[in-house]
Amino acid sequence: MVARRKKRAAPDSGSGVPSPPGYAALPIKFSEKQQACHYLYLREHQVRDGARSAWPQKRTLFVLNVPPYCTEEALARLLAPCGPVQTVELREKPDLAEGPQKPKSVFFQPRPVPGFRVAYVQFQKAKGVQAALALQGPLLVSTESHPAPSGVHKWIREYAGSVADPQALQAEVDAFMEAYDKKTAEEEARAKEEEGVPDEEGWVKVTRRGRRPVLPRTEAASLRVLERERRKRARKELLNFYAWQHRESKMEHLAQLRKKFEEDKQRIELMRAQRKFRPY
Repeated sequence: MVARRKKRAAPDSGSGVPSPPGYAALPIKFSEKQQACHYLYLREHQVRDGARSAWPQKRTLFVLNVPPYCTEEALARLLAPCGPVQTVELREKPDLAEGPQKPKSVFFQPRPVPGFRVAYVQFQKAKGVQAALALQGPLLVSTESHPAPSGVHKWIREYAGSVADPQALQAEVDAFMEAYDKKTAEEEARAKEEEGVPDEEGWVKVTRRGRRPVLPRTEAASLRVLERERRKRARKELLNFYAWQHRESKMEHLAQLRKKFEEDKQRIELMRAQRKFRPY
């Protein structure tokens, strides 16, 4: 009889877990009720020789396979025992050129990326990255002290967060417009000071400040222009409706010119005859 194959033992947290080369596997669970573990793959953020990255070297941790229920706050809380976390940013895919991005407004933020993502975790000290690579699990994303919303509660929270407070939004808009007006006034004052002042080579900067601004046409003026063009086009179409009419009008015009030329010629001859001197 053929002996039955032994069942493979479930992988322990931190050992025997298949992972990409150069990555450390960190098991996490959504809550204590969950039996299966989800694995995050961690490594120190590194770039090739000659490549540039806005993320600081030796202090940035690159994380793969971040589940949708793991937010930036939850990831920062899970890695907080390794050291002070400075920033955590989730991305749809790895991006070496851009660094941490701060939203310009609390009301207009980019929509979260659905599905699994990657994360850049920046520690204040370099030893935080090494401690995170040696971290053992499983870690819980949702606890009694820090519950992670899910299901209907998550949808309600996202909808409540999408509705902006009118007063706070108006205050932010007013502050932005004040800063914009101040910046515009400073640029105009700077351009006025620089206008007409020669530089080191003797060139004078010329701006368009002194030009008269072109006023846009009103609706009535546009209608008048369109009506004038329509009348001109209709008159041209009536005059040149038929080709033979156009030829006849040309021939009649030439005949009138010849007739006038003969009349002017006779008038000149008459004037010459009257000016002739006759003593007798």
